[in-house]
Amino acid sequence: MLLNLLLVLEIVISLALVVVVLLQRSEGGALGMGGGPGGFMTARGAGDLLTRTTWILGSAFFILALLLTILSGRERGASSVVDRLKVDAIDPTTLDQPAPKPPSGAGQPANPNAAPSPLQAPTPTVHNPFLGQDAAPSAPAPTPAR
Repeated sequence: MLLNLLLVLEIVISLALVVVVLLQRSEGGALGMGGGPGGFMTARGAGDLLTRTTWILGSAFFILALLLTILSGRERGASSVVDRLKVDAIDPTTLDQPAPKPPSGAGQPANPNAAPSPLQAPTPTVHNPFLGQDAAPSAPAPTPAR
């Protein structure tokens, strides 16, 4: 609830900061309002007011951004990836154990001294969109009937 309130306040301050910056007189006088002698303030007075307002809004923006970062970090807690993995629940005596051997009928050769068979890559298939079929590269692709 507090984070949502601070986030809304941050958005309001950022919008006000954009407006105040756009109202300031630039070197070219782009969107500056620059009051004349008959206006509410002199040009110097309006500039001082807008400058002070910019500093106050900018400071409030950065303070709220830091506060939001700190509070959101605390709300999540001090949990890290290691904490989520529950490393403390692992028994260290079981870590150095050799992997259990599968039964001999599960694809393993009967002779433990025999060399394992080399791995064979699967035969790639080529999809020919013109023929509308898959063909193995070793077999010649059929020619379409004319």
